[in-house]
Amino acid sequence: MHRPYRPEDEAACLALFTSNMPDFFAPEERLEFAEFLKTMTDPYFVVEDGEHLVACGGVFLRGDGRTAGLSWGMVERSRHRHGYGRALLQIRLDWLRMHAPEVEALTIDTSQHSAPFFAHMGFETQAVELDYYAPGLDRHVMQLLLVRSGS
Repeated sequence: MHRPYRPEDEAACLALFTSNMPDFFAPEERLEFAEFLKTMTDPYFVVEDGEHLVACGGVFLRGDGRTAGLSWGMVERSRHRHGYGRALLQIRLDWLRMHAPEVEALTIDTSQHSAPFFAHMGFETQAVELDYYAPGLDRHVMQLLLVRSGS
């Protein structure tokens, strides 16, 4: 089950983040994520398995009106490879189709550890910056072109 993020989800989302350190997120990014949770205005979703929050992630529209981005997506580390990442991506794609049908491309900045998942989902790498997030944690800028029915 998924739903919009609520302020009472903050601790659970921070726990998800911590479960993915240091391989998927640098420890120094945790404060940035905590601030994001307090100040975000764009759609952000959580995925629950029973009573446990197992994934979270958002989407935002870029100023050009034709592209959108994915923000702070993560799955609890022990739940990787169980379909939650795919479900979280689909939730965000569905939101875009419903609320921003003019969007033609979806972008993400991610690390080399998540890039293979996004490549499998159809994203293509546009750029790589070594040691961007932290030593040994590279930035992969990736893009998915959205195919619209009737186009």
